[in-house]
Amino acid sequence: MLEKRSITIAGHRTSLALEAEFWSALETIAARDGLSMSQLIGAIDAARAASAPDRPLASAARVYALTHKLNSPDGHTA
Repeated sequence: MLEKRSITIAGHRTSLALEAEFWSALETIAARDGLSMSQLIGAIDAARAASAPDRPLASAARVYALTHKLNSPDGHTA
């Protein structure tokens, strides 16, 4: 089931719907990197806009979380 959250990115409110597992992974990444969720999603959005502007933000967030999981030495985001 999708969990919808409101996020502020660059001063604008937007909503993002992701599965709870992806929210959990993103929260772990944000905490590890010392970022707020808005900062992390903002960074994901900026990268998406530069490299794949037609990709929905939710898809970019999922790919980011998955990429971080696959690239961590132990297979975990924490």
